[in-house]
Amino acid sequence: MLKKTETQALTDVVNRLAERFPGEPRSVIEDLVAHEHSLFDESRVRDYIPILVERAAKLRLVHRQLPVTHPEPLRV
Repeated sequence: MLKKTETQALTDVVNRLAERFPGEPRSVIEDLVAHEHSLFDESRVRDYIPILVERAAKLRLVHRQLPVTHPEPLRV
């Protein structure tokens, strides 16, 4: 089996996230993945970068979809 290139792996990340978050525009997901990937520009070990990028991007997308709730005011 051939090893995937980092670019191919990141394309797969975008595809998985687009499937999991159908309400998000694909361009937003692509930008988010690109941003997270750019944080690893100086990394020497590249094997796990797509996994780390996917995890970080997924967390950001989940937090974007959380409903905004306002806590009950404190009653004194």
